[in-house]
Amino acid sequence: MPPYGENERTLSVINRFEDAVGWLVHPEETLARASHALETEDGLWVVDPLDAPGLDDLLAEYGEVAGVVVCSSWHARDAGGIATRHDVPVSIPQWIERVPERVDAPVERIGCPIGEFECRPTTPLPSWQEAILWRERDGTLYVPESMGTAGHFLVGDERLGVSIYRRLLPPRTALADIEPERVLVGHGEGIVEDATDELDVALRTARKRAPRAFAAHAAAAIRSLWASRRH
Repeated sequence: MPPYGENERTLSVINRFEDAVGWLVHPEETLARASHALETEDGLWVVDPLDAPGLDDLLAEYGEVAGVVVCSSWHARDAGGIATRHDVPVSIPQWIERVPERVDAPVERIGCPIGEFECRPTTPLPSWQEAILWRERDGTLYVPESMGTAGHFLVGDERLGVSIYRRLLPPRTALADIEPERVLVGHGEGIVEDATDELDVALRTARKRAPRAFAAHAAAAIRSLWASRRH
């Protein structure tokens, strides 16, 4: 299967809640790129989105779009087109680079919080900047890139795994004090049961399981990294 989907886009809803919804558009891709919309007091924030037929109808179920935000330097995706349709800028945290030249829409540089969400910067590599979102009142955690549930993030019995590129330096500092009720990710379906335990195990065992992850997924990771230059 390809890292990035090449077939016709189909809206596939995941992780539907009263105040949030996620979706995939290429179920066949190994990266399992996931997008989300999160209700806040300011309106609906659309996060790292991919577009597909029927998306606007889905978003309308949750309210008016207040903003489109990109939380990873590698997640420009379809933010520009969706923001233009909803007459909002593409919001990008101040420390995230690479995205402005990849979106065809007005860009707004923002700080924290994002809506009701605290955002925690992490910069694993010079070309990789990320904003982890956290809302304590309902225990919602969103990790765009450093962790995921897509197959190449996982080894053994893991349900949530650290990116192969971060196995040796997992994001413990950014996440150590968080006890989530649900973990939403930019790659794969979210974790909605035993989320705190799954997060703890993933962070605590990331280095120990790194050799196993490298053996299982290094080749696929290289292919994905090569393909990502176009995204």
